[in-house]
Amino acid sequence: MSALKLKKGASSKSAYNLRDPHLDGIERHTLAVIVENEPGVLARVIGLFSGRGYNIESLTVAEVDHEGHRSRITIVTTGSPHDIEQIRAQVGRIVPVHEVHDLTVEGASVERELALFKVKGQGNDRVEALRLADIFRANVVDSTLESFVFEITGTPEKIDAFADLMRPIGLLEVARTGVAALSRGEAAQS
Repeated sequence: MSALKLKKGASSKSAYNLRDPHLDGIERHTLAVIVENEPGVLARVIGLFSGRGYNIESLTVAEVDHEGHRSRITIVTTGSPHDIEQIRAQVGRIVPVHEVHDLTVEGASVERELALFKVKGQGNDRVEALRLADIFRANVVDSTLESFVFEITGTPEKIDAFADLMRPIGLLEVARTGVAALSRGEAAQS
């Protein structure tokens, strides 16, 4: 008699469904939040996430309207569609928040991240690091006899792939800005 060959979680209707029900429908969403540029606003928005046990994968903040005193907070988070909708609604109820957009559901968007990588580079490793940087269109922004600092811009996946290739060469340090995102097309957003 041969052993049963069941795929873990192959079907939610199967009697042998071994999937963790808490992981069903976990999605990654990018939220753009326009807020008053005043002390404590960021702490209030982020406090909402930590107070309810939601994780933030990426966070960027910058003033986008100097005359109107408004800043844009871009948050990348994960959760079920219900969790994401709860987050969106709760963030929208905070008084200094003007707008909350879920760029993931509103249509196509452009996401970019900037990262700096310090990589050890001597001998053949130095040549290989420069070759890979050229392929990824990373710029050398600092160079010594022992190391390089590369600057790279792209999707989070591109940044991760570059890091994976630099680790065996001698990745020493990484600094990432977090995701900046805008919706595509003519949608009017700040």
